[in-house]
Amino acid sequence: MKMRTRFAPSPTGFMHIGNLRTALYAYLFAKSNNGDFLIRIEDTDRERFVPGAIEKIYSTLDACGIVEDESPRKPGACGPYVQSERKEIYLNYAKKLVELGGAYLCFCGKKAAPNNDTAENIQKYDKHCASLSQSEIEANLAKGQPYVIRQNIPLSGKTTYHDMVFGDIVVDCADLEDNILIKSDGMPTYNFANVIDDHLMGITHVIRGTEYLSSTPKYNLLYESFGWKKPQYMHLTPIMKDERHKLSKRDGDANFEDFTSKGYLPSAIINYIALLGWSPKENIEKMTMSELIELFSVDGLTKSASIFDETKMKWLNGQYIRELSIEDFLKLSSPFFDKSQYGKSYDRIKLATVLHQRVDIFDEIEEKIALIENFNIYNIELFERQKLKATRETAKIALNSVILAFSELEAFDETVIRDTLASITEQTALKKGQVLWAVRVALTGKESTPGGAVETADILGKSESLRRLKFSLELLNSN
Repeated sequence: MKMRTRFAPSPTGFMHIGNLRTALYAYLFAKSNNGDFLIRIEDTDRERFVPGAIEKIYSTLDACGIVEDESPRKPGACGPYVQSERKEIYLNYAKKLVELGGAYLCFCGKKAAPNNDTAENIQKYDKHCASLSQSEIEANLAKGQPYVIRQNIPLSGKTTYHDMVFGDIVVDCADLEDNILIKSDGMPTYNFANVIDDHLMGITHVIRGTEYLSSTPKYNLLYESFGWKKPQYMHLTPIMKDERHKLSKRDGDANFEDFTSKGYLPSAIINYIALLGWSPKENIEKMTMSELIELFSVDGLTKSASIFDETKMKWLNGQYIRELSIEDFLKLSSPFFDKSQYGKSYDRIKLATVLHQRVDIFDEIEEKIALIENFNIYNIELFERQKLKATRETAKIALNSVILAFSELEAFDETVIRDTLASITEQTALKKGQVLWAVRVALTGKESTPGGAVETADILGKSESLRRLKFSLELLNSN
């Protein structure tokens, strides 16, 4: 049988990092085994439905290179792939389940009485309607009394299954509640729809979070009631924002578009997310999608929760940025240059050449350009750096020589500037670091800049470089 996995998101907003990882692992597992990957939209919770969310799901997966074999937009033989369009299918199977004894009609509604006599005083429905006679059921139906359909779980015994990550899971039936399968409006709950859909769509492996680890047995009881073959299960540990708190969509924690808006590359995001709960045997950190498919295996999944470390993802993103050509860097970073009020003040190609190797995310571009533009000398002591054995006197010598040399240049580009500063080092007997440091500080008024003295002068151009050098020299001479 061909392996088939699925990603079944609810259209309730942006793509959360945890959901994206589930989609990624389901995709990697299917593709590493020459299987099919499906997308199914679970939109039965109409109160939380967010218009446009389905489009966000698609755009996120497309950006990440997660390509489905079947979905609402790429239908196969198992459609429809949107749960709200499958209402009659669920109702028919629910009625069949009632006939098989695996479910019953419950007329208690919101007044369903809890049973407080269970172990550890767990409150759950007391199965009152499970004992109704056929005549009582028919009388309630004749009166038009609203009802739900509940699963009829055995009162005793144990149910077990094997999870591919956590091993054998054993749950007492007494701890499971007769969950609602069909609501009073005729719509299914997740507890029922996911089982029906997974079976009818031929899903062989169900991959989801550990929040379903203990509730999976009740889904297996549904499979048993219908006489269906159960899928295999792979439950994934949560992604934490710290040692005690999970990343949460409802708490507004980071989603995919939050990171792309900062200038993270989708390929880097996917690469990092893949490492949150899994590691390849080769202990590689940077991997393309094709490499992830080739290396992914269940053996590499962890039983421990992973802490989301944006600093690590930022570093990884920087590795991807540095591999870009200047042309691709310019294309991808263009919106961030445009966002900078100084982005149009200088030659963008020159800026890109400097920033290409000096930013980890594109959002840093605005700040780094501002470091060049916002020219103010606040601390004259910057010209003195003991590690370079620099003094105000060596700075004056360097700046006098540089101003004279730059004034005589006809061509003014990075190569010419570098050669000129090198010749000044020889002529003045100053150390290279003393000259470059004095020029850097004189051009920017700052200790840290995106590029060094050569790159900064090239970006500023001859006229502006000379203006700043002269300004700084006058400042030195007056102190």
